[in-house]
Amino acid sequence: MKKALVAYFSATGVTKRIAEMLSDSINAKLFEIVPHDLYTNADLDWTNGNSRSSVEMRDKNSRPKIESRVHDMENYDVVFVGFPIWWYREPSIIDTFIESHDFDGKTIVPFATSGGSPIADSYKGIQDLAPNAKVEKGKLFMPGVSEKELKEWAEKYLAK
Repeated sequence: MKKALVAYFSATGVTKRIAEMLSDSINAKLFEIVPHDLYTNADLDWTNGNSRSSVEMRDKNSRPKIESRVHDMENYDVVFVGFPIWWYREPSIIDTFIESHDFDGKTIVPFATSGGSPIADSYKGIQDLAPNAKVEKGKLFMPGVSEKELKEWAEKYLAK
């Protein structure tokens, strides 16, 4: 079986819970993508066009700083990358994470949470940032997902 990492960004805790369950279910290392400047509730107000998240998502070149990197990325074959869907795609901080690491030859599997938006084409943006990786389409999970369902989903990427 391939060695896996579960890396995630969680703004409100929903993605964190799913990432922890996924990590536990497949016995993978867990890595939290922590913003250098933490997001406040006001920052996350998608109804305010001037909120931090709105401004970042309008600017495709926005790269919020992250606190740390995965220092042993070379040890992983498959990297599950979790995030909440913002404006129908991965948050800009995920772009920062992808650009901060060497994913050559690795498989990246996105997983997302959302209040109603699909995961859509998030994988395409990630693939553009990691052209020498294999980026899977990924999956959107609802808060009530079971550990068994996560494990069954993830194992197909670990067995390839």
